[in-house]
Amino acid sequence: EALYDEVMGERKAGRACRIYAPVGGHEDLLGYLVRRLLENGANTSFVNRLADDETPVSEIVADPVEIAERERVEGRRVTLIERPRQIFAPVRTASAGLALTEISVRRPLIDEISKTLKTPFAAGPIVNGKATTGGDAASLLLSPHDKRERVGSLRLATPALLEEAITGAAASAHRWDISPATERARILTLAADLYERDRVVLMAALVREAGKTLEAAQAELREAVDYLRYYATEALRLFSEPVILKGPTGEENTLTLRARGPFACISPWNFPLAIFTGQIAAALAAGNSVVAKPAEQTPVTAFLAVRLLHEAGVPGDVLHLVTGGGKLGEALIKDTRIQGVAFTGSNDTARAIQKTLFDRRGAIVPFIAETGGVNAMIADSSALPEQVVRDAVRSAFDSAGQRCSAARVLFLQDDAAPRIKAMLAGAIEALDVGDPLDYATDIGPVIDDAAQDMLEGHKVRMQREGRELIDLPLPESCRAGTYVTPALYEIDRLDRLPGEVFGPILHVVRFERGHLDRVIAALNATGFGLTLGLHSRIESVADYVAEHARVGNLYVNRNQIGAVVGVQPFGGEGLSGTGPKAGGPNYLVRFATERTRSTDITSTGGNATLLSSGAA
Repeated sequence: EALYDEVMGERKAGRACRIYAPVGGHEDLLGYLVRRLLENGANTSFVNRLADDETPVSEIVADPVEIAERERVEGRRVTLIERPRQIFAPVRTASAGLALTEISVRRPLIDEISKTLKTPFAAGPIVNGKATTGGDAASLLLSPHDKRERVGSLRLATPALLEEAITGAAASAHRWDISPATERARILTLAADLYERDRVVLMAALVREAGKTLEAAQAELREAVDYLRYYATEALRLFSEPVILKGPTGEENTLTLRARGPFACISPWNFPLAIFTGQIAAALAAGNSVVAKPAEQTPVTAFLAVRLLHEAGVPGDVLHLVTGGGKLGEALIKDTRIQGVAFTGSNDTARAIQKTLFDRRGAIVPFIAETGGVNAMIADSSALPEQVVRDAVRSAFDSAGQRCSAARVLFLQDDAAPRIKAMLAGAIEALDVGDPLDYATDIGPVIDDAAQDMLEGHKVRMQREGRELIDLPLPESCRAGTYVTPALYEIDRLDRLPGEVFGPILHVVRFERGHLDRVIAALNATGFGLTLGLHSRIESVADYVAEHARVGNLYVNRNQIGAVVGVQPFGGEGLSGTGPKAGGPNYLVRFATERTRSTDITSTGGNATLLSSGAA
C-alpha cells in the first residue's frame, strides 16, 4: 500500500498502477513464489537490472511497447518465435486454422456448413477415375447425431469393380513408380491446398457423418493437410536421388528406394479424413498405386477426399476407392497383386489381415498396422491438480473418447487422489453433450448402435465391479442419436478392464507412494503400448517411466492426444501396432523396397575424379 500511495498518491508519479497479488492456499502460493524467484533472479529481470549501476536508468524504464513499435517501423525486429504457419519453413507450410472461438469467424462457417448439409451427399466407389453413385442400388446413410437425419446415399463396390480397381492399380504401378519424386510431391502439395479450399464441405461431412465437433473436425482437416505436405517433403528427401555409398575406387555403388506396387489402404471411421489421407499420401509419395477401402461407417468423407486427390493430379488408374464391409476388405487382401497393406483399426481385424496375408503363400509383403491401446495417464503427488484434471478430461473425452490415443485409465497416487477425483468429477459434470454442430458441445455421439450398446454394457459392468463417481444423464435432445454420456469409475486394479474401452469412459486406479514400478509393470503386462501420459514435476520420475514403459508415445505434463505430423510421430508397439510411426521420418521407407546398384567403372575410363584431384 505504501508503494501504491507513492505511485498513485496526490502530487506523486501520477501513473496508472495495478495491484497484482496471489490468492489461494499454501500449495498454490509456494509454486507461485518459486516462479517469481526464478523471474526476478534472471539476468534480464527488472529487479536484476535495477541493481546494476552500469545500466542507464533511461534504459531500465524504457517503454517496451514503444521499443517494439520502433523496431517494427524501422525493420529491426528480430523474429524469435515464428508465426504458426511458418514453424516448418522453409521445408513446408503448416496447415491453416480458423479461430473458432471468435463468433465473427465461427458464425459464417456454421452457416456455410448448414447450407452444404441441405443437399445430401452421394458416395460410392471410384475406379479408374469413374464414380459410381446413386441409383436404386444405393442405401441411405444416417447421422449418428440423429438417426432421423439423412447424410446421403452409398453405392457399394461389386466384386467386378474391385477386380477392375486391382487390375488398374497393377497396370499403372510401374508408370507411377518411375514418375519423378518432384511431380508426386507437387501433386500432394496441391491436394493439401484443395483440402483447405474445400474446408466447409469436408468439415460438414466430418460433423454429420462421423459426429465430430467443430473443433475436432477442424483439427482432423488440418492433420490431413499436414500429412499431405509432410509426405510430399519426405518424397523429395528420400526418392529424388540415389544414395551414393563409399567403396573402393573403380567401383560405383548406389542405394535407391523404389515402390513396391499396389498398396491396400484400409482406414478406420474415427479419423475418416486424416488417417485415410495419411495412408494414401504415404503410399503415393513412395510411388505406389493404391486401392483404398474406408470404414463402412464413413464412406462420404473418403469419397470427397479421393475426388480432391484426383483433381490435384493423381491419375485415376493410380488411386481407386472401393466401398464396402469386411468381406470386400478380405477379398482385397487375398489378391496376390496387392504388394503391401496399411491398416488402422481393431486388433481382431489386424489379426485376420495378418492370417490372410500368411495364407496367400505368395511374396511376403509389408503389413503396416496401427491398432488400439489401454492408454493410461499417471499423476504423482507432485503434479499440479488443475493441470491433471484439464489434461485428463481432454485426453479421455475429446471426440467422445473415440481416439486411438485417448486415456482410458488415470492412475492417481494416494496422496493426491481425493482432491483430484473431486475436481475431475466436477469438470466432467460441466461437459455439454449434444449436437456436434453446436459450438458449445463438448461431447458428440459415438459412431453407431454397436458402439453405443458396448459402452452402455460396460457401464453396467463397472457399476457392479467398480464405484461410479459420475455418469451424466443423457439430454432429451440426444435420444434420437447414438450418444453415450461421459462417465468416471474407480476400480481397484487395471485388469478389471477387458481391453480397450473405446468411448467416453475414464477409470481411476489409486497407487501407493513408492510403487510406480507396479503401475508400469501392470501397463506393460497388458501387451498394449500406444500412448502414456505422465504428470510429475520430478524429472527423475519422467526418466524412469521413459526407460521402463513400453509405449510408442509418452507425453509429460500435457494431454496425450493430438499428435502433430512431423513433430510427434505417432504409433505404438506390441498389441498397439507394427510401426513405423505415421507422420515420422521412417514411415515412407516401409512403403518402399531398396535396390542396390554396383558398377565397375574401370571399363569406361575408371575414376575420373582421381585425374582431376590436382595431385602431382
